[in-house]
Amino acid sequence: MTPSDSTYMQRALTLAKKGVGKTAPNPVVGCVIVKNGAIIGEGWHKRAGGHHAEIHALEMAGKAAKGADVYVTLEPCSHTGKTPPCCDALIRAGVKRVVAGMSDPNPQVNGGGLRALQLAGIETLCGVLEEKCRAINRPFLKFITTGLPYVTYKCAMTLDGKIACFTGHSRWISCAASRKIAHRMRAENTAIMVGVDTIIADNPQLTVRHTAGPSPLRIIVDSRLRTPESVAVLSGEMGGKTIIATTETNPKVHARYLKTGARLLVCEATNGSVDLRDLWRKLAELGIHSVLLEGGSRLAGGALKQGLIDECVFFYAPKVIGSDGFSPFAFTGTEDMAQSVQFHTIGMRRVGTDIMVIARPEYSCSPD
Repeated sequence: MTPSDSTYMQRALTLAKKGVGKTAPNPVVGCVIVKNGAIIGEGWHKRAGGHHAEIHALEMAGKAAKGADVYVTLEPCSHTGKTPPCCDALIRAGVKRVVAGMSDPNPQVNGGGLRALQLAGIETLCGVLEEKCRAINRPFLKFITTGLPYVTYKCAMTLDGKIACFTGHSRWISCAASRKIAHRMRAENTAIMVGVDTIIADNPQLTVRHTAGPSPLRIIVDSRLRTPESVAVLSGEMGGKTIIATTETNPKVHARYLKTGARLLVCEATNGSVDLRDLWRKLAELGIHSVLLEGGSRLAGGALKQGLIDECVFFYAPKVIGSDGFSPFAFTGTEDMAQSVQFHTIGMRRVGTDIMVIARPEYSCSPD
């Protein structure tokens, strides 16, 4: 590996990030084609079902791609899906060398793309800036290797660790700058999830408003179907992008929600509530590979205790509301610190008047 390999792979990573939130269930991928020390082609995967990053870059490079070096954040695919194999396109173009940030764990690829290139006489190198290449595709990697969605819990809390007053009032704990980031997170995930208590207390829209990007699917965890039919997430066209996870099987009760366009997802029950492991599996079967969990505290607490949260993003605001407020994770029974859920912090920065902390539970089954 040379210094220029890192430089061009970094550029490919920058391109790949343009696809975040737009390619699910596919990974985000960036590609750069270089010849005689100059970039002659660039591309990124823009949407599922569309051209892959390598094809966009090859189209830009044209015939000049012959004898060039190719830098791609993920091993070129070797199978036919909605698009033909990228490794075949690279072979036809006559490129000299392909540098991949990481191999593709998809069983349909899993080294096959690099082997095909090598058999065609193309030099290959894999593992350049691999940690960064893995980082931008955590949801895809979790989904493809475990069959479960990557779940991020986001919440705003006061300095004394409360997400709402004892009355349930929480608007607004965080500052406008933090809320903008939170909406960007919505746009980057396939779905956003809340519990029914949050729907009843706040009647949220669960849409992307403070930044550009698509609004995700909305998931309400409502074991006994207490969601009022008049709430925002079931009104107009919004109902058609809402899933209600429940244990209720009565078709007459279902009918009230089906007429709004919502989809009912009947899950197994544990202690009378939606079994979250079963819900996670069912969401993956629907192709939902990343979920932003925004509340409430009982839902988040249950998911954390069961090892179902991969990452947490906390926005700490310079406020205190007292001990009778709501905590971000509602569970009890921890008798000593040895029983606590341990986290490791991977990022911290100032956002407006708040402090943003990114941390991962140490039990996490994240591919990293």
